[in-house]
Amino acid sequence: MRFIRPVWLTHSGEKKDFEVYSCHVSPDGSRLVTAAGDGYVRVWSTEAAFNAADPSFHGPRQLASMSYHSGTIHTVRFSGNGRYLASGADDKIVCVYTFDPHPPTHNTAFGTDEPPPVETWKIHRRLIGHDNDVQDLGWSHDSSILVSVGLDSKVVVWSGYTFEKLKTISGHQSLVKGITFDPANKYFATASDDRTVKLWRFTSPGPNSTAYDQMSNFVLEKSIENPFKNSPLTTYFRRCSWSPDGNHIAAANAVNGPVSSVAIINRSIWDGDIHLIGHEGPVEVCAFSPRLFSKVRPSNQSVDGKGQNLSNLVTVIACAGQDKALSIWITSNPRPLVITQELAVKSLSDLAWTPDGLNLFITSLDGSIICVSFEPGELGYEVSQEETEKTLERFGTGRRGAGIIEGTDGLLMEEKSREDELRGAEGRMGALMGDAPPSQSSTANGHDNPAPTSAAAVNGFTPSTDAKLPLVNGEEPQSTRNDAQVNGQNHEDPNKEKLEKLKSRVTITKDGKKRIVPLLLSSSGGYESSLPRAQLMSASTIIQGGKDDSPQTLLDLSKPFDGLPKGGLNSLLLGNKRKWAKPEDAEDDSIEKRISLASKDGAVPIVANTSEGLVPARSGSGSAGQQPTPEFIRPAILNPSLTVSQVRLAVPKLRRHITQKIGKPNGLAAPEDSTRGPDHALTANGRQTQAELMIEVRNPSQLPTSGRSSDQEPCKITVSRRGQPLWQDFLPRSTLLVTGNETFWAAACEDGSIHAWTPAGRRLVNALILESQPVKVECMKNWLLCVTAVGLCYVWDMNTLQSPHPPVSLAPLLDIAIYSLQDHVTAGPAVTAARLSSEGRIVIRLSNGEGFAYSPSMYIWQRISEVWWAVGSQYWNSGAASVGDLRSSSGAKDGSNVSAGIIPFLEGGTRTESMVRGKAVLLQRLVKQLLSREGYEGFESTVSIAHLENRVAATLMLGSKEEFQVYLYMYAKRIGNEGLKTKVEELLQGLLGGNGGDDDIEATESSVGKRNAVDRTWDNGTDYVCGWARTELQKGVLSILGKNRDLHRITVPYAKLLGVPEELEHETEHEMMVS
Repeated sequence: MRFIRPVWLTHSGEKKDFEVYSCHVSPDGSRLVTAAGDGYVRVWSTEAAFNAADPSFHGPRQLASMSYHSGTIHTVRFSGNGRYLASGADDKIVCVYTFDPHPPTHNTAFGTDEPPPVETWKIHRRLIGHDNDVQDLGWSHDSSILVSVGLDSKVVVWSGYTFEKLKTISGHQSLVKGITFDPANKYFATASDDRTVKLWRFTSPGPNSTAYDQMSNFVLEKSIENPFKNSPLTTYFRRCSWSPDGNHIAAANAVNGPVSSVAIINRSIWDGDIHLIGHEGPVEVCAFSPRLFSKVRPSNQSVDGKGQNLSNLVTVIACAGQDKALSIWITSNPRPLVITQELAVKSLSDLAWTPDGLNLFITSLDGSIICVSFEPGELGYEVSQEETEKTLERFGTGRRGAGIIEGTDGLLMEEKSREDELRGAEGRMGALMGDAPPSQSSTANGHDNPAPTSAAAVNGFTPSTDAKLPLVNGEEPQSTRNDAQVNGQNHEDPNKEKLEKLKSRVTITKDGKKRIVPLLLSSSGGYESSLPRAQLMSASTIIQGGKDDSPQTLLDLSKPFDGLPKGGLNSLLLGNKRKWAKPEDAEDDSIEKRISLASKDGAVPIVANTSEGLVPARSGSGSAGQQPTPEFIRPAILNPSLTVSQVRLAVPKLRRHITQKIGKPNGLAAPEDSTRGPDHALTANGRQTQAELMIEVRNPSQLPTSGRSSDQEPCKITVSRRGQPLWQDFLPRSTLLVTGNETFWAAACEDGSIHAWTPAGRRLVNALILESQPVKVECMKNWLLCVTAVGLCYVWDMNTLQSPHPPVSLAPLLDIAIYSLQDHVTAGPAVTAARLSSEGRIVIRLSNGEGFAYSPSMYIWQRISEVWWAVGSQYWNSGAASVGDLRSSSGAKDGSNVSAGIIPFLEGGTRTESMVRGKAVLLQRLVKQLLSREGYEGFESTVSIAHLENRVAATLMLGSKEEFQVYLYMYAKRIGNEGLKTKVEELLQGLLGGNGGDDDIEATESSVGKRNAVDRTWDNGTDYVCGWARTELQKGVLSILGKNRDLHRITVPYAKLLGVPEELEHETEHEMMVS
């Protein structure tokens, strides 16, 4: 070990050397950056510092100096990818610099003795978010976020891509003076003068993430207080450090009794029972060496069958503080390896290791910068970076090494993938700054639309409020497309000429000069706002034209749902117990006395609940003969089939008057919008108009005079348009439910029969007789769904008068297998929604948050959504945002997106039910306990990947073309980042798939049903999967996986097979010729 103290390595002034507050070494180890009280950020050459004693060395010393702060700079930090450099100062600003590879074009400023710059570092962003001095900075290990802390007690999180403020955390009660990041990229820790170290759990945001997306990210995991209860408040910093193996945190300014110490906090249990004692004064800074060391040489190390190192790996930590001493500890020894006293005249402020772990830079408030260099083997034998990564894999780290470039083809794919990723981030920033181009004609589900569209409510799926055009399951009405295009030409804007005149309007001023009156863009209406707008999710905003497929967690499960009792707040305060009725001729307590006498011998008095209160029941004489069924209990009469049924569903109450209105834009009737109510519908221009078609049912209002229920008046059914009757019909039984669309009308009666009519009123089929009363009737296109009181689901095709499958029971969905094991009747989950897809697939949503869809090809129910995904998956809520902003880039044919919106519809119900019933809170507590146990480090990653695989399988089964592509790309990106080579190769092999040719699939696309039997599986023998060409999907997946160098051996052969490298070379040559 030797100490190097170059004379020129300082922030010198005219009269004294300025205090140096911070230092850091670049990831490649070639640069040292320092910050001091002179307001300069200086970049030095580490090679010059190591060779300070060599007179033959003539390389540059100071590489650059930046002065963009107006005060003392307290901290400087390089990003993990080496692309950015950040600094924070007492001017409350964080500056981000970027390296310019071009040589400097300017010399030293006039009047200064600064050496000429060798490198160029330009200011990239100035981040304003603190109200007081910025004390420390920290980058995540994947450089996805930058976190700054300061004397305003705030922790501010910035995006590492766009440098937007993602979140401001006000969890500390006093000055925050230190931050460190978990090398496994799961936590970061902050140290404050409130005598706590707080652990914050986070998920790395994506390039397109916004503050709205990260509302539930960066949550408090643990607050550690014990080692710091009596710590002094006189330190300038509390800079902590995380060990490279992720097991420990070294926290400065701790105490062990009356002695100053460094607390070592263990991962998972987060206790601080271990202390490093050796300093006489408070410790202000700790720094773990970035490398692990071994006691034996690498050639003699033993490994197990999985390639794990069996020898004891040790870490090295350096500590310094107000006692001007430096101590270096190694985990294999209970005592420090070395302690140096009086290393400087004033306190030591910061420590920085080089990436190889053999050199340590020290800064002091006396202006000195010292380098400590260790000989190889002095601290131990260095362990390779791969071994360090293996130690982090048990914590579920997604951080991968740089990898080795396999060839030029892999490099081209990597550049293409990065360009696509950055283009999305830059486009979003341009939209926020207002310099985005006007919105072009978009393509939705393969059809050109004159304006961006969003799906209208289908099967209970809520659309965005700014929808321009109603879509039915992802398909545009034919008449709308015909109106949008006439003879291949689009309609011209009728206000275009008026706008041009307004823009060129000339006025004459007082001095006689002509001036053009400016026109506000907002008043012209020619451009659509490019700012974020809410779609499908209340806690997230979606940027127009962009998709955010990064993991995110928007469901706040840490707060239980506190519901009010029946009756609301009044019942909670005053109670809802009914009072006794008081007859006029009775005393005040006469009723109570009668009831008390009746119950004296243990009998239970019978009382009647009337509008006036509770009164004793009166005996009446029974009437002879058959009695008519009272109207208010008629649907509740027990059917004989219900006495032997496993499932009993509630029958809807009989209503005297039933109306249902359906909008009819452009001559075609469309389903009503469930979010706006039955009184309004959406037309082609997105405006809210009065419904045009209405079906009206009038049930008999009086009981039959003969006393026989068969002699009652008939039920009258009327269909009208704008108040004018189109046709009428009469039914002998009262009607419970009605439904209809542009294809047919249907009515379900209380005797278990269903009647259907054509739009003109012709009977479509004879009465369909069911085994029990219908409880739910829905229609979609030509499909009709009926759910009966015994839990059977019927589906019919009203065009062909056929059923795709026999009646299906809801018993498997209602936990029959669990509740049938009990001895007594137990209330199971309730059916909250029953829907149909455009292919006739049954979709069921339950009150326990689970969602199901029936597969007619496998004759089985499939669970699509459940609370488990909401708690354990990092991609919960990401699907709704991505699908809600779909803009298809390929020309899909009619019927390609036949089930869009079903998965967001089911997952939305899961989110609502889990929050209302509080079930997710209990599951979240279980998950938190599992994460702290050994063997569950990769729990979140495994569940997130399983959630994406569940989505891909569901969209393939349902035939949701656009959603299938979104979820497939999200899945490919995640398994690529995780480095799951086996799954990547399996995915590419599955997409390579069949050899049926284009003719086979074209012949089967004549009808939706035929296409379903062909391309709904991976090995279908055709060149299509879920309506997408296999080559198109494979190119998209390869573009996503191209940035992962460790996967190039797998992806490059598939890219060559598709000719991707040749296409990229041609594009590059074309761009060079154009430029």
